[in-house]
Order: sequence, then structure tokens, then C-alpha cells
Amino acid sequence: MDQGINLAGIPLPSREPWFLLTVGVHVLAGIVAVVAGAIAMLSPKGPGRHPRAGSVYFWALVTVSVTMAGLALARWPADNHLLALGVLAFGSAIVGRAARRGTWQRWVYIHVTLMGLSYILMMTAFYVDNGPNLPLWNRLPQLAFWLLPSLVGLPLIAHALQRRLQPR
Repeated sequence: MDQGINLAGIPLPSREPWFLLTVGVHVLAGIVAVVAGAIAMLSPKGPGRHPRAGSVYFWALVTVSVTMAGLALARWPADNHLLALGVLAFGSAIVGRAARRGTWQRWVYIHVTLMGLSYILMMTAFYVDNGPNLPLWNRLPQLAFWLLPSLVGLPLIAHALQRRLQPR
């Protein structure tokens, strides 16, 4: 890789056009995934907003995963942990979506758990990669970037599952 650049406080390890274009697509898809995932999680379940936002989240995550794979492989082995997180996020979303579409037995528990987990893994990768360069976050220890998304997300998944178990 060539000499990198600093963009809005985030160091980029290369100036190569293919790398910068891939990072640009990756960042835009990541923003779409974060927003669409939040909308899907916060929307009433059923036809309408939830499945539309969920589909946008899924396809944005597909784009994030493909671009992440290219970026991680270009920086192998320095970014192998990001590749692992991305593969886990993508795999969780694929199985979570398949559970819903195939209406597996107890599909709702699989769907909620794995789609939520894909979001947690995506956010973990973001913070592990960018947290040291973000204001306020840069004061946290590295371990916080790995744990905070789970500490926030797992109780939310548990709450959503508990709500599904309660009689209506």
C-alpha cells in the first residue's frame, strides 16, 4: 500500500483510487445499514415499515460485507479481525433472514436474535476500527470498543424476545 491519508480525523492507509472508492461505498452503505437497522428494530412488527427497513438493512449489510472483505484482504493480516466480525455479521443476517422467509419453527426467536446480533457485530467492527479516532471514544480503552455494542445490544435483544414470550 502507498502512503495513506487522514480524512476527517480517520486515517486511511492508502490513496489508491480503488481503495478510496471502496471506502466511500463502504461508509455510505454502513450509514444506510445503521439507520435502516434502527428503523427496523424500532418499528411495529408486521407488514409495512419493519420489513421494508429490514430489507434495506440487509442489502446495505451485504454491501458493507463485500466492501469490508476487499478492504480487509488488501490489508491482510492487519484487518483479519474485521474480516471475522464482518463474516459473522453477514452470516447472522443471512440465517436470520432465512428463518423469517422460510417461516422455520420458532422463526421469530431466530430472526430477532440473529438480526440483532448482526447489528451488534457490525457496530463492534465499526468501533474497533474507528473508536480510537472518534472524539470521546478515543478516551476509552480498546476493550470498550469490543464490549460496549454487546453490553447495549444483548439486553435489547433479550427484552425483545421476552416481549414475544409474554401472552397478549
